[in-house]
Amino acid sequence: MTVALAKDYKPSDDEEFMNENMKEYFRQKLLSWKEELIRESNETLEHLQHENNQAPDLADRASMETDRALELRTRDRARKLINKIDAALDRIADGSYGYCEETDEPIGIRRLEARPIATLSIEAQERHERMEKTHRDD
Repeated sequence: MTVALAKDYKPSDDEEFMNENMKEYFRQKLLSWKEELIRESNETLEHLQHENNQAPDLADRASMETDRALELRTRDRARKLINKIDAALDRIADGSYGYCEETDEPIGIRRLEARPIATLSIEAQERHERMEKTHRDD
């Protein structure tokens, strides 16, 4: 079910958490982000296909290869991000979006605005980061 949102709608702490308007707001935000990543990926692919790899100068060829490797790494990160966006869209569909995977508490609107693919509350994320740091230091 798609909800029609007012153009100026922004989620607020004054409304019920993850009501239909809020879900639709984040769904649209995620879809827009995904479309942008796919568009950029297609532009990169088109650029790489039309790039002339026959630079006469060895330094120019090395520079082109470095640029190509950077673009491919960027696209790989975008691909992984698209997978996370798809997972967030699935959570919206199943009703678990916006709730911490560890505590089942609301993640919070401000955190979701900043990182709509978030799966952990700030507190749970900080715990994970502390644990990672502790294990890295061992």
